[in-house]
Amino acid sequence: SSTAAAIAVLALAAVAGVALGTTAATKKAPVIYIFGDSMSDVGNNNYLLLSIAKCNYPWYGIDYEGGYPTGRFTNGRTIGDIMAAKFGVPPPPPFLSLYMTDDEVLSGVNFASGGAGLLNETGIYFVEYLSFDNQISYFEQIKNAMIGKIGKKAAEEVVNGAIFQIGLGSNDYVNNFLRPFMADGFVYTHDQFIGLLMDTIDQQLTRLYHLGARNVWFTGLAPLGCIPSQRVLSDNGECLEDVNAYALQFNAAAKDLLDRLNAKLPGARMSLADCYSVVMELIEHPKKYGFTTSHTSCCDVDTSVGGLCLPTADVCDDRSQFVFWDAYHTSDAANQVIAGRLYADMVSAGDVQQGNTTTTSAPRTAPAARSVHGNGTTSAPRASPAARP
Repeated sequence: SSTAAAIAVLALAAVAGVALGTTAATKKAPVIYIFGDSMSDVGNNNYLLLSIAKCNYPWYGIDYEGGYPTGRFTNGRTIGDIMAAKFGVPPPPPFLSLYMTDDEVLSGVNFASGGAGLLNETGIYFVEYLSFDNQISYFEQIKNAMIGKIGKKAAEEVVNGAIFQIGLGSNDYVNNFLRPFMADGFVYTHDQFIGLLMDTIDQQLTRLYHLGARNVWFTGLAPLGCIPSQRVLSDNGECLEDVNAYALQFNAAAKDLLDRLNAKLPGARMSLADCYSVVMELIEHPKKYGFTTSHTSCCDVDTSVGGLCLPTADVCDDRSQFVFWDAYHTSDAANQVIAGRLYADMVSAGDVQQGNTTTTSAPRTAPAARSVHGNGTTSAPRASPAARP
């Protein structure tokens, strides 16, 4: 499901120049808002009854705490989960699990939704999902709830100092432009499509800015042509270089756009997270990081419809050896490496002072020995809160 973007997503965040502000970085753990697709979803789609972009079944979550599916499209944690731990805060909860009267609205929130894209039409065949525009509207609800609790001035200060992690765009390619049954691939040339995406992002980030967002990490696209679901479309199983070229063109255009927004919007600090080079490094040099396999998925679902790790999938015995969990999403082990690299880049860039944040939650190593063959099912999924806004 959505995803390939996946990788994309991959990155939640990067580095290069997102100043967190002295208060957020040194005096207390930051408030984090996450916007994204299936790479960042921590359960929002579980609350969407009609959505077919779900993973609330085994073997998802097998290496997460408790071993239960949680709505995360991986065997363990998302990059956002791991980054939050490095900042000393719990993973922001899914928006759809909250009441607007909850005190949790004062802390970080995750709005990500599997299948989502920058364009509202992206992911339409997943039936129900939260597009980026939807996610921004829900953030506006959160801010209004904060104002009701602590007043406008205090709410504005929280939002101005918060970190906004945005990982979207992959689905606009993998589940839209590159799909032969979707109109955008016929209506637009790629240059025109890039223009449409940049115009859309311009409006969306400007809207977030006027809602108070200042510190934005916009995750660039990963090498989408190298994810398992795309490699199988090539004649020799190698990366699709034309798709990778699309990703690089998108990233360059996004970088230019963010620079223009920073120049135009007072106080804006919007940076492009270089997800592409981080993920490509893992794909091209897996052994350097302790992996054996970076070209195919742990679940062996590269050619399966949907590319997800269904309960009937033949799961690899050692998930820690695979960069990719399913045909679109990276594994918990890969996410640990990616998050560590991104955090180190942030420290070296001066955006985070190492040792000033409370990093009490160390990354959890995915167990390698737990066999899943011949089991058929795992424990029932943990019950999720039924609250809706």
